[in-house]
Amino acid sequence: MLTIRHITIYRYARPVQIGSHRLMFRPRDSHDLRLFRATLTISPPAASIRWLHDVFGNSVTIAEFSAETAELRFQSDITLEHYALDAPYFPIEEYARTYPFSYSNDEIPDLARMIERHYPDPEHKVDNWAKQFATPEPGAAPSLVQTQPMLERMMLAIKNGFAYAFRVAEGTQTPVETLERGAGSCRDFALLMIEAVRSLGLAARFVSGYQYDPAIDNGIVDTPATGATHAWVQIYLPGAGWVEFDPTNAIVGGKNLIRVAVARDPRQALPLTGEWAGSPGDYLGMEVSVVVCAVNVECDGQALPLTDS
Repeated sequence: MLTIRHITIYRYARPVQIGSHRLMFRPRDSHDLRLFRATLTISPPAASIRWLHDVFGNSVTIAEFSAETAELRFQSDITLEHYALDAPYFPIEEYARTYPFSYSNDEIPDLARMIERHYPDPEHKVDNWAKQFATPEPGAAPSLVQTQPMLERMMLAIKNGFAYAFRVAEGTQTPVETLERGAGSCRDFALLMIEAVRSLGLAARFVSGYQYDPAIDNGIVDTPATGATHAWVQIYLPGAGWVEFDPTNAIVGGKNLIRVAVARDPRQALPLTGEWAGSPGDYLGMEVSVVVCAVNVECDGQALPLTDS
C-alpha cells in the first residue's frame, strides 16, 4: 500500500486576486489500482470546489477563490493499493504480434485521434528516427518485426540515448526539439515516443501521474522524476489493450507507475493550472514537492500515515 503527498505552493510579492484553478490529482480506481483515501487541503480555503470527469474520464477538481493572498497552497494526500505487472509480456492478438498490422474496423473510429500526428515534422526527423526501430532484429526474417520488442527498443533508445533534464517550466518541448537537443524531461520523452509511435501508425496517448521508487523507503533517491509528478506513454496493442511504456526509466507494464490522467496531448493532462490577477512582477515562483512511499514509512523526514490527519 502506498501513500502520496503532493504539495504545490505559489508565492506572490503582495496579495493578489486568485482566480479559478483546475486540478488533476486524484487517480481513478481500476483493476490495477484501488483508491482508499483522497484528501485535498487548500490554503487559503477555496470559496467553492466541484468535481467533474473530462472527455477522457479523468477526475478533475475545479477550485474557485474570492480572497486575495500572497501565498496559495495545495496539498493532496492519497492512499492506494497498486497491483503492478511483474512480467510485462502481454497477450497481443496474433495478427498484431508483428509489425506492421492494422487495427480492426471496430477500433479505428475510437483510436483515430490517438494515431493522428499532433506536431509538425517538416523535415521528417521524427519519422526517420522512428523507422530505425521498425526493422527486423539480426537473424530474423526480412519481413518479421516483433511489435513489443520494437516498442521496447524505441523506449530504451530514449532512456539510454537522451540526457534527462528536470524542468519546472511550463510546457513541453516539441518532439523535433527533443531530438535535436538530445535531452528533455519525462514529459518531453513521453511526447517524443508518442509522436514516433504515431508515425508508425500505432495509437498512443500521454499519461500523467506519479512514480514510486521502493528505494526511497530506505532513504535512497536516485530515480529520475522522484520528487515531482511523472509522465509516460500508453500504446494500444490489440488483445493487450493500453500498455504502459516509460521511456524515462525503461519501465514496461506500469510497475511503480501510478496513473492519474490520460490524454491525447500533454496540454490536456496538466496536474495544476489556474489564474491570478496582478502585475507580472508580483509572481515570485512555484514550489512543488511529491513524496510517494509505503504507508507508515518515514519518507522525506515525515511519516505518511494510513489514516486521515
